[in-house]
Amino acid sequence: MSASHAATVSHAPAEQPRLVNPIVPLGVGAAGILLTLVGAFMASSPEATTRVGYSWLIGMTFWTGLSIGILLLVQIHHIFDAGWSTIIRRTHEHWLAVFFPLALLFAPLVVLVWMHPGFIWKWTDIAQVGGDILYTKKSGFLSRGAFTGFTIAFFGVWIWLSYRLRKASFAQDVDGSADHTRANRVTAAYGIPATALSLTFAAFYWLMSLEYHWFSTMYGVWFFASCIRGALALTTLLCIYLVSRGILAGIFRKAHLLNLGNLMLAFTVFWAYITFSQYFLIWNANIPEETFWYNIRETGNWWNVGLILIFGHFLLPFLFFLQHPLKKKNGSMIFICTWILAIILLDFFYNILPAIKVDGAHGDPVNFHVTPWDVTALVGIGGVCFWAFFNSYAKQRCIPVRDPRIVESLHLHE
Repeated sequence: MSASHAATVSHAPAEQPRLVNPIVPLGVGAAGILLTLVGAFMASSPEATTRVGYSWLIGMTFWTGLSIGILLLVQIHHIFDAGWSTIIRRTHEHWLAVFFPLALLFAPLVVLVWMHPGFIWKWTDIAQVGGDILYTKKSGFLSRGAFTGFTIAFFGVWIWLSYRLRKASFAQDVDGSADHTRANRVTAAYGIPATALSLTFAAFYWLMSLEYHWFSTMYGVWFFASCIRGALALTTLLCIYLVSRGILAGIFRKAHLLNLGNLMLAFTVFWAYITFSQYFLIWNANIPEETFWYNIRETGNWWNVGLILIFGHFLLPFLFFLQHPLKKKNGSMIFICTWILAIILLDFFYNILPAIKVDGAHGDPVNFHVTPWDVTALVGIGGVCFWAFFNSYAKQRCIPVRDPRIVESLHLHE
């Protein structure tokens, strides 16, 4: 064994300490899921039951979006043969264990498409939309069979890519072969376009089709920007937590924190560019089939939500990340990453909830409001995700000890 390899192995404990008993987040998740089900059965009206369904969709979109972003970060690491992010990659790989549980948790929404057409996605009820010429032109894409098949394909792609990336990385801890690095680079080469296409069509099916008259070719890119920003924020919080528990102490350095902050600055600007461009192009074209989406979000209290998104999604993080010292402090990074995750969640409310109309399909949207079922769904799905993460973490090392570029990452400096 070389001296550098011995030094590398010494940074990782032979036995992984257990951070959190995976049963704890699993119990929290199960409680949240159960309470959400209770809310659906106890709803006093069909409209209230529908609102619980939207709560589940918001929670699924949030956690699935973060997970897609992490999957992309792992693949970007491999395709660029990055060195600095090697120690962070293992935290990502443990998180990738969430996709199979997420697929199971999304299944009730697919069942509802068949059992109760129109419950969430109005176009699934042919009796309501069959005479709509705009639906007729899109019916080849907007059908229950296509929705089900594509959703299964989306999760199939994410699960398969995660499996391959995790398997090769964990195997390298055992034999140290560089072949595993090359294998993951090949996986990333076809995995990145596969992930890009799947997340784009997932955004079209799950979110944009809630108001199927509307369309935007930039919507998938907006969803991508939210996924990556959320993934970087979640990564930062997880790494700071692992440092606080002594797992990554002395391994995750200020330089890693700074690089994550720089990436979040880049994607903050990217999100603003995409979001503004979408709004400007629709406003400039002034086509009724496009402008109505923004018009209904300027009614009620949605106008205030839109202003919060402008200043909270872009201006505050942008000004924060321009401050070099703030990106090297755990406390300030915990604040801004928590803020970013909260704003991304608010953005999903902004995109999803106005699809519920007060007086039928052509009425005003319901006002923005948070229900207990929004919280229980978010906690329930999130609890299952953290169970998968900690369960994986307990079985493998905290860093890829035999990766060819691990020493470079361990000695990263500003």
